[in-house]
Amino acid sequence: MSKLTILRYPHPNLHKVACAVTAVDARVQQIVADMFETMYDANGVGLAATQVDIHERIIVIDVSEERDQPLVLINPELVWTSEEHVSNEEGCLSVPGIYDAVDRPERVRVVALDEHGSRREVEAEGLLSRCIQHEMDH
Repeated sequence: MSKLTILRYPHPNLHKVACAVTAVDARVQQIVADMFETMYDANGVGLAATQVDIHERIIVIDVSEERDQPLVLINPELVWTSEEHVSNEEGCLSVPGIYDAVDRPERVRVVALDEHGSRREVEAEGLLSRCIQHEMDH
């Protein structure tokens, strides 16, 4: 594994649109491993590949206190959002030190591939829901 460089706002590559991953192979698995190392080292709870200048639809998340519940979402798609919204402060590893209130659906359901290429469906609420939505915005 190797730590990647997190792009900082206003880097123009943060505006690039990520493309779909066509195959979950050893290359993608290495990207996932490197993204986790980078996210944990930066004390983050989520990281999108675009933030490390890889413009593919790959997200890593771990909102657990123990940092032992890694979640990988490849080509994620929101398939449902709750009508209830919540406004909470959010920060971003690409904009360190800046926090702002963001209104988001309280609960979501997302369909994605995991790090082995298997389809998974995740229902989330609270911080996990907010993190999924934030990283998908990248």
